[in-house]
Amino acid sequence: MNDRYEIRLAGTGGQGLILAGIILAEAAAIYDGKNAVQTQSYGPEARGGASRAEVIISSEPIDYPEVTQADLLLALSQEACDKYYYNLKKDGLLIVDSDRVTRVPTNQAYQIPIASIAREATERTITSNVVSLGIIVGITGIVSRTAIEKAVAARAPKGTQEMNLKALAAGLEAAARFRRR
Repeated sequence: MNDRYEIRLAGTGGQGLILAGIILAEAAAIYDGKNAVQTQSYGPEARGGASRAEVIISSEPIDYPEVTQADLLLALSQEACDKYYYNLKKDGLLIVDSDRVTRVPTNQAYQIPIASIAREATERTITSNVVSLGIIVGITGIVSRTAIEKAVAARAPKGTQEMNLKALAAGLEAAARFRRR
């Protein structure tokens, strides 16, 4: 692993990206024993406004807690893709929800129908955030499968653990199926 891996999860309020960022950071720090920080930002509108979570994972101490140039950008909305793509490292990974992002600024992106996968796996698109975590972990290996499973189970609202673990598994399976295009 690089000494510092910077991840930006971006979309709109209500998509659960802040929770996804917290889960990913906890998977790294609590269950895999890595250094991790998580920050978040959202617009004044709780739902529908811009939302982003940033996670930095490192084997070394983290001296600056914000993403400067993302190694990975997850864009769950067109606005997020348009706004943050140009802050992605030249060799960085772009993952977009092809159900919601139709103008992709590069042909070097994972275009995955994340909302559709969530709907198929759990009958609820609200689990797109957890499907996304499975995709990220499946593509990058940034945290172990065991760590992300434990973190999802620990953070899932009471009574939704099974549904969220099903969403995570669907994301991990999607990562194996989809290739960069």
